[in-house]
Amino acid sequence: MKTAKIAEQRNPASHRTVVAKYHSATPEIVESAIKGALKAKAEWENMPWNDRAAIFLKAADLLSGKWRYKVIAATILGQGKNAWQAEIDAAAELIDFFRFNVKYANDLYSIQPPMNAKGVWNRTEYRPLEGFVFAIPPFNFTAIGGNLAGAPVLLGNVVLWKPSPGAVLSNYFVYKILEEAGLPAGVIQFIPTVQDQVEGICDSIFSHRDFAGLHYTGSTAVFKKLWKDIANNVDIHRSYPRIVGETGGKDFHVYHPSADVKNGVINAVRGAFEYQGQKCSALSRAYVARSLWEKKGFKKLLVEEVKKIKVGNPVEWGNFMGPVMFVPYQAASLIVVIRDPLIRFASILRLQRGMDMRLLLAGEVACPTRIFLIVVDDSEGYFVWPTVVVSKDPKSQLMIEEIFGPILTVHLI
Repeated sequence: MKTAKIAEQRNPASHRTVVAKYHSATPEIVESAIKGALKAKAEWENMPWNDRAAIFLKAADLLSGKWRYKVIAATILGQGKNAWQAEIDAAAELIDFFRFNVKYANDLYSIQPPMNAKGVWNRTEYRPLEGFVFAIPPFNFTAIGGNLAGAPVLLGNVVLWKPSPGAVLSNYFVYKILEEAGLPAGVIQFIPTVQDQVEGICDSIFSHRDFAGLHYTGSTAVFKKLWKDIANNVDIHRSYPRIVGETGGKDFHVYHPSADVKNGVINAVRGAFEYQGQKCSALSRAYVARSLWEKKGFKKLLVEEVKKIKVGNPVEWGNFMGPVMFVPYQAASLIVVIRDPLIRFASILRLQRGMDMRLLLAGEVACPTRIFLIVVDDSEGYFVWPTVVVSKDPKSQLMIEEIFGPILTVHLI
């Protein structure tokens, strides 16, 4: 279906390059999508389990072979992952999802009451939800897009799939794989949407009587709002909507005095700066024993290893870090974005007095006391240099707030 609003997904490493153009869904399109999904519902949920499972096993085979490099390429160009990260995500993880979801669903269906009364055979029937599921995946994992839509569908549900604007192309390819594998028309309604249309789309969905479930991965703040919006419409719904959400993270490492320094540093660098720290599992804070920091060379080795990181377009094999997708420092409460003729595009971390932080490493810029510059280059793409901060306060904002970017905060213990 076509709309008047044609949107673009651009390459974050080369923001003048258009990766895909798409027609952005409107509330009217969503109404049509809901009708289409509900029309397909009865036939899909009554399809024998083995036939539903076969579609996903076929999709896994298609992704592991025919479609593998196309989906990986879309993830590299559209979401800024290097080839290593894209292979792990768009191929390996999604193939695993499709296959082990079948295995675990089969295990679920096999769970039956062990006892029966005389003349009575007890059986448990696992039914899909009464209505449709709304799937909202994030930009950072192609696999999550396929899984948030695919898992409910496997169990007999129909789904409206709204991909992230930053991952439309890779998610669309996954949708096409499922279609090629035999998924009947209408079971998944693919509704790409520009950001300024999302609120209207959600209003249309959450106010619909047949809204039955939300399957979400993304920011904590957005999830809380969606939950509130659903609750405000609960009197309208046919049943109580199921709400499944995976939200933010603030992952940490703790380094005991007995820790191996080299092993610890290498894993800190990988954890903090792979995919530019744009994972809820990314290392964001490190608690390091004081005896390791100076005397045993943890600090020295950390600086040396971070300085080795090459930042640039992920299509170039030597670059460990690529671009950031959505400039992470714009979302942090303690960060202000500025433009400066000497620094193309920089963010200033204005630290509260008494926080007692110091910058250990951030590109090549010298930083005045209590003002940190995180170097960003937006001349071709959106590149943030890896940054390490040392905080004396274990509850400073950088130690407790998710930033979703290549910033590691260290606290000595």
